[in-house]
Amino acid sequence: MSDNDPRNGLLRPDRPVGIVGYGAYVPRYRLPATEISRMWKGGTGGTPIEEKAVNGLDEDVVTMSIEAARDALLRAQIDPQEIRAVWVGSESHPYAVKPSSTIVAEAIGAVPNTQAADWEFACKAGTEAMQAAMGFVGSGMAKYALSIGMDTAQGRPGDALEYTAAAGGAAILVGPGAEALAMINGSFSFVTDTPDFWRREHANYPSHGDRFTGEPAYFKHVTGAAERLMELMGTTAADYQWAVFHQPNVKFPERAAKLLGFSKAQIAPGLLSGRIGNTYSGSTMIGLTAILDVAEPGDRILMVSYGSGAGSDAFDLTTTERLAEARGRATSTEAYIARRTPIDYATYSRFREKLKMN
Repeated sequence: MSDNDPRNGLLRPDRPVGIVGYGAYVPRYRLPATEISRMWKGGTGGTPIEEKAVNGLDEDVVTMSIEAARDALLRAQIDPQEIRAVWVGSESHPYAVKPSSTIVAEAIGAVPNTQAADWEFACKAGTEAMQAAMGFVGSGMAKYALSIGMDTAQGRPGDALEYTAAAGGAAILVGPGAEALAMINGSFSFVTDTPDFWRREHANYPSHGDRFTGEPAYFKHVTGAAERLMELMGTTAADYQWAVFHQPNVKFPERAAKLLGFSKAQIAPGLLSGRIGNTYSGSTMIGLTAILDVAEPGDRILMVSYGSGAGSDAFDLTTTERLAEARGRATSTEAYIARRTPIDYATYSRFREKLKMN
């Protein structure tokens, strides 16, 4: 069976493509997990993370996507008029009927000769847009395609999800291999109908299956996608300098890494959930940006996303000599994380409109 035989599942374009620009965005506000515990448990019991990022009153998926996209363009040093697709993946688009992508495209100067669309697949909406960008560029229909994964903090008050549901994400600009900061060697997707997490129309907050979200949801899909991609690429964990997995909390990606044979050193600095929470559609992609900020030329990276419902997208990437110069042109992911303003639960409630006043 050849590499491009559709039966083996490997996604690899006919012409070389890669990441030509990348950017992250994390809002400055931080809600300590101890604040949530204080409010709902009287301060008793453990907390799954240290704190989470919360978007302010003037921030949403669109504004944060614009910030990340501008950083990606700074690193790529291209004319935004050459971008033929602007795709925003999120589960918290500000409008029910009106695309986020057109606003982002307008703000970065990519209009009018571009395609725009909003993507949804829980927490892997951003990486499925990356796969589409691979196809768009790899087919020759586009020179550049911009994929964004971005979300705002959602979580029912007092629910376990409220501890980790955070805001932020990343933008990945895909383009020709000759300009790549990191080559995309191949990708693989693994999906089933596993209802571990959902939100009905008109519901304010998502629901979840508690421990069911781990098994058979997260671990089955993340390890399944990673194992199959490594099999198709002829690699093992030892062939990668870095790995990043979807980060709903700290324990899940650490356990996934261990199951696949990766060490804790390999998943740092991409493991960010303990400090900024689960940024949903941007969780895996923002971890990738943290790795690109420190990786050496020739480093190999495994990235595996996860979206409830359920599915995982796995990517095999190799950094190039162009990376070191490009990353200094924009704000690093670590700098966004370090820029923090702690808030209390009352401020968080106001920012996220937890109190409904008619």
